[in-house]
Amino acid sequence: MSEFDDINERGLVLVGCGRMGGAMLKGWLARGLQPGSVTVIDPKLAPEWQDKGLRVNAPLPDNAAVLVLAVKPQMMADALGEVPSLTDTLVVSVAAGTTIATYEATFPNAAVVRVMPNTPSAIGQGISALIGNHRATAADLDLAEALMRAVGRVVRLDSEDQMDAVTGLSGSGPAYVFHMIEAMAQAGEAEGLSPDLALELARMTVAGAGALAIDADEDPAVLRENVTSPGGTTAAGLRVLMDAQDGLRPLMTRTVAAAAERGRELGRNGK
Repeated sequence: MSEFDDINERGLVLVGCGRMGGAMLKGWLARGLQPGSVTVIDPKLAPEWQDKGLRVNAPLPDNAAVLVLAVKPQMMADALGEVPSLTDTLVVSVAAGTTIATYEATFPNAAVVRVMPNTPSAIGQGISALIGNHRATAADLDLAEALMRAVGRVVRLDSEDQMDAVTGLSGSGPAYVFHMIEAMAQAGEAEGLSPDLALELARMTVAGAGALAIDADEDPAVLRENVTSPGGTTAAGLRVLMDAQDGLRPLMTRTVAAAAERGRELGRNGK
């Protein structure tokens, strides 16, 4: 028995099958979703999805179990205009900035769940936050969570107001980490390492530290203290990182705040 039995019977509509939509689809199929139950709406569908048994750009089922909107927020208005009214269908969106109210205007009687995943979902290592509207039942939230567990961990929010902070922190956060890897690698080069060696060391250091932070019971501050011997090399490096003018913490606060504010702008302006 699959957690997607109802979807296999009634169908799932995926609007947008780019990087995020494709990652979710791969996860769903691996967990027992039948290709024939999936209708993909994407005029530029990648060749890898052809001849997979999916219903591609086909008429939508009359009573699909779930409609998943996975287009960019700038394209959402056009996408919503092309989706007909569906009956008793859970609407799930993974678009940044687009508010629940926007979906309710198009689907006034629908249960809506808004989700913010991040790009590590492409390898099943994502983190997604979700919140439902007043019509979303416990079963609807459970189904949305099951769909997102296919690409990583899931947390639930207390209110939609938290979504922009999630977008600024975890939704945009991978880019901050990638930039940190760039900066660490360049610093290694400056100390005499070859570019390839510096990049490998930076990548694996960030990946390993992240894995340790997930698996360890300690707070990250404790983990930092555990690897910082008084007067040692790590302490010397941290002194610069933590005590430099403006410091990492206020810089990161401003970074996340800027991304969160852009999310709010997208919600207000739709562009």
